[in-house]
Amino acid sequence: MTDAPPHDEAHAGALGTRLNWLRAAVLGANDGVVSTAGLVVGVAGATDDRATLLTAGLAGLLAGSMSMAAGEYVSVSTQRDSEKAALAQEKRELREQPDAELDELTDLLEVRGLSRDVAREAAEQLTERDALRAHARVELGIDPDELTNPWHAAAASFLAFTVGALLPLLAIVLPPAPLRLTVTVLSVLAALTLTGWSSARLGAAPAGPAILRVVGGGALAMAVTYGAGSLLGAAGV
Repeated sequence: MTDAPPHDEAHAGALGTRLNWLRAAVLGANDGVVSTAGLVVGVAGATDDRATLLTAGLAGLLAGSMSMAAGEYVSVSTQRDSEKAALAQEKRELREQPDAELDELTDLLEVRGLSRDVAREAAEQLTERDALRAHARVELGIDPDELTNPWHAAAASFLAFTVGALLPLLAIVLPPAPLRLTVTVLSVLAALTLTGWSSARLGAAPAGPAILRVVGGGALAMAVTYGAGSLLGAAGV
């Protein structure tokens, strides 16, 4: 008799959390690629001085990564505060109106497909085991043990943006001057193709339209900033 293989399939909550993190990482890297590429290509339109390009690229990388991290921290902190407030309210309602909360949990389980009797029995068992956890998961869609962490979100955003921004920065400063723009544009378009494909895969959407949107947006950003840089450079600004 052979042993059955271990069942390690991710549960819906864990899978959803993982996909959200992956999607945020892909989008953060995409932002790093596009914003830094637009910056260095724009500067390259005005000058081919390596030190100037490096300074501009590093400034854009640091400013963008810090901005992304700060924005993510504020956003996720607000979400965490809302989750904690909802849990506190639910705890208070369980203490003050236990019978009404039991009826509410029964109704929610019945809506999910259980018969009234089975839903009542399940609600009673869940309440007896851990009433707050049961209401948090069934009513609020919150796992009390896995509240969003603003520091983790900020660090992930910072790293994703930095990784994405490094590509156009290195592509504009490492090659010889005559090849810098060509290498940068091709590298950025290749990276955007990858991020567009990745975002489509994570969202179970067709890859073609996603790639076209991402690549088209990046190419437009580089064209606009290069044109502006060229005009400013020609004007001696």
